[in-house]
Amino acid sequence: MSSHSRLRRQVVLGGSAALISAPLVAAQRALTPSQTAGPFYPVTPPLHKDNDLTLVEGSSIRAAGQISDLSGRVLDMDGRPLAGLRVEIWQCDANGRYRHPRDRSDVDEDPNFQGFGHTITDADGRYRFRTIRPVPYPGRTPHIHAAVFQEGARPFVTQIYVAGEPLNLRDGIFMRVPEALRPLLLADFVPVDDPVATLSASFDFVLSPVLAGLFETHSA
Repeated sequence: MSSHSRLRRQVVLGGSAALISAPLVAAQRALTPSQTAGPFYPVTPPLHKDNDLTLVEGSSIRAAGQISDLSGRVLDMDGRPLAGLRVEIWQCDANGRYRHPRDRSDVDEDPNFQGFGHTITDADGRYRFRTIRPVPYPGRTPHIHAAVFQEGARPFVTQIYVAGEPLNLRDGIFMRVPEALRPLLLADFVPVDDPVATLSASFDFVLSPVLAGLFETHSA
């Protein structure tokens, strides 16, 4: 388990008791900070409805970039798994371009990268995606957008950043998060021995319906 995963787990395990003694401070420490969805969430339902962003239907050619497995759990503030929730991710391709009509950059689009995927958490709250290690694009550090849909609550939206990425400290959206909470948005992308993926990363979402939007930023 990575250092960032351990920190998230420690925060979760102490969440409920801390909430009783110091509600706001404890909630800030226990929850995964939410962030803006940005301008590139799909405007029409994607044709590809799976959790592998590196293969487009009808093609056997993998997307460009470092193929990565991203997995983790969706938990409540007491560390209980949240099963049956829809998890979505979206990100730019290895060229730094989103599959979105508002992305008018002059770089070529990778035709083998879906750009969006979804899955459902299992009985243990687990999810898994196959994607690429995120890359920067103008003005932003590498990141993956993520959303979790809870029944009766607005979607929880955040961004997953690469641990140790120097550009993080120059990213305005990441730096708006209080320094003590930034590790909760980091994932370690580490080498793995896998026939397809070269990297693996773990990221847990810790959710509360009441306070999920507490740290949301509203810029793109």
